[in-house]
Amino acid sequence: MKKIILMGRSECGKTTLTQALEGNTISYRKTQYINHFDVIIDTPGEYLQTHTLGHALALYTYEAQAVGLLLAATEPFSLYPPNITCMCNREVIGIVTKIDVLGADSDRAARWLRLAGCKKIFFVDSKGGEGVAEILAYLREEGDTLPWENENNKIPHLSQA
Repeated sequence: MKKIILMGRSECGKTTLTQALEGNTISYRKTQYINHFDVIIDTPGEYLQTHTLGHALALYTYEAQAVGLLLAATEPFSLYPPNITCMCNREVIGIVTKIDVLGADSDRAARWLRLAGCKKIFFVDSKGGEGVAEILAYLREEGDTLPWENENNKIPHLSQA
């Protein structure tokens, strides 16, 4: 699997998406520091929200093969400036989260991510599993076995993919 770093403001769903991608039970856990997992780097939202910490995110992109910019469909604004994706030399994808929440505006979030420079956009409901299989398929490399392909490790919400 390609290693991906997930970035976004606090409570946009980075840790929940990490849990969904790993096939774990979804539970709230505040990310206090940068967490390195096998193929996912989960970052605290404060790094994106604080100017002096934002530069560290650019450096952490070098430890991943892909960058995921997350934006909740419930957000009334975007923290991403136009064309921010040129700050790293990795493919940057947009991930719209919380698409299941009442009042969510997935199209607006996708427009903001495209304005930031994301060419590929994924729409995700991490708790319900919608869109998770598509991200895993995107991260897949030749020879990888995705979780739902392994008979011993069937994940109910992904096995329909």
